[in-house]
Amino acid sequence: MQSAYTVLILLMLVSVSKLLGRLLPLPLPLVQIGAGALLAWPTLGLHVALDPELFLFLFLPPLLFADGWRMPKRELWRLRGPVVGLAVGLVLFTVVGAGYFIHWILPSIPLPVAFALAAVLSPTDAVAVSAITQDRLPKPLMHMLQGEALMNDASGLVTFKFALAAAITGVFSLADASLSFVLVAIGGLAAGVALSWLVGRLRAWMIARGWDDPATHVVFMLLLPFAAYVLAERLGVSGILSAVAAGMMQSWLDLLPRQTSTRLLNRSVWSLLEFAFNGLIFLLLGLQLPDIIKAVVSHETSLWPTLAWRCLDVVAIFVALVLLRYIWVQSVWRAIGAVRRWRGKPALVMVPSARSCWLLTLGGVRGAVTLAGVMSVPLLISAGQPFPERDLLIFIAAGVILLSLVSACIALPLLLRGVTLSPDERLHEEVKEAWRRTAEAAVHALEAEDVVDAGAEQDAALATQAVELKARLMAEYRDQLKSYSDTAEARALAEQMDLLERRLRLRALRAQRLELYSLHRQHLVGDEVVRQVLGELDMSEANLGTVR
Repeated sequence: MQSAYTVLILLMLVSVSKLLGRLLPLPLPLVQIGAGALLAWPTLGLHVALDPELFLFLFLPPLLFADGWRMPKRELWRLRGPVVGLAVGLVLFTVVGAGYFIHWILPSIPLPVAFALAAVLSPTDAVAVSAITQDRLPKPLMHMLQGEALMNDASGLVTFKFALAAAITGVFSLADASLSFVLVAIGGLAAGVALSWLVGRLRAWMIARGWDDPATHVVFMLLLPFAAYVLAERLGVSGILSAVAAGMMQSWLDLLPRQTSTRLLNRSVWSLLEFAFNGLIFLLLGLQLPDIIKAVVSHETSLWPTLAWRCLDVVAIFVALVLLRYIWVQSVWRAIGAVRRWRGKPALVMVPSARSCWLLTLGGVRGAVTLAGVMSVPLLISAGQPFPERDLLIFIAAGVILLSLVSACIALPLLLRGVTLSPDERLHEEVKEAWRRTAEAAVHALEAEDVVDAGAEQDAALATQAVELKARLMAEYRDQLKSYSDTAEARALAEQMDLLERRLRLRALRAQRLELYSLHRQHLVGDEVVRQVLGELDMSEANLGTVR
């Protein structure tokens, strides 16, 4: 029962922290870390024993699956050069540069262990950046950070495992490690794509036989990231990349017929899951902070001087990581721009200015993957021999996570001050064209539709009403086509009429809802009828959007 109480308390804190985030001038991740640390204070004394393998399995696959699902695939492909440079090249650059620096300032940490720590400090968290910037970051930069976060989780953790194996066994081969890295990455991607494709075929087979219950299909979607992760790990390839690939593949397979209700339910369920899991990750980090601090100073005679020196070490390592990232961003970005100019192609995203480079640098916030990876460091190298400086590694990783969050919270809003996001004209035109083409398709389909069965005995009244219904539907779609006319006056008139129609429909829907409540109060309809009718009214109102 104690575990159940702990889970309920943490879920309640996630919800409360969201409300506090609206009142406090702090990003939500920092509020949640502070709430976790407060809850772990000795007077409250909530202690959560964190199993690293269970943490890695429960939290990362669904979150990475959802990121892969929502990641704009075309933008990821267009930015593949910078994304691969950040997700692979920067990770290796950081492992070498930061690894030697960590070993230099902390000689008690062996060089292979320092490389392992640098590797686990490489993955970034685009979710935290999105929460901090609140969609004010330019889209190209946000897409680069999202693509980097998707891929460097795998590259960082795979590199971490190789460095950890070298620290434990004392054996390392660059050629073998490079080949294994490629095989693990490709194998993980292939496993995720294959499993997601099979699940898509299974769902299509079920739908073709009328088994299209939304709850059943959503459960399949919830289990898919865990299945992809487990399958890949069993095959000895990257489970993280497998979960990402499964999400990206599933976004193409989510366009199955007769699945409108499933998609609506799926979006709601995944939004809830992401909110809860992201909040729990940062709460758990806060809950671990007191234990991490106690462990790192437990072998020292003086508490505060030791803690102060350790904090200075964390600051130095964080500054080194920031400088390494800035150097890489500057050099690679300018190199890609020079190559494209040499080939006569336009700039890929934007001209690299000092502001954009610092946004991309400080946007590399560390988060859940770093915490999960460093907590998975084994307690012992061999029987009776403890892993060197394990507590110090965890302390440094937790400190870097906190410093990256705090620096991003302070610096990113300052860097974004005065930045006005111009509307994405290409996206607007694509949306406009999609609505125009779909309205035309609807009109053509209605024109070709026989409203009365030619073989049936025709009723004059029925035929007349059917023709009127068809004309009314076609008129609605032609009104939609008018809103995409090239004439400014026609567009303005269509928008005005659309707004008036939505206001009238909203007023009618609310009147229907009030009447439904009245019928229920008078016991003229039962709860099941209220639930069904109310659900349809709510969906109709949601489809109207915001009505001013």
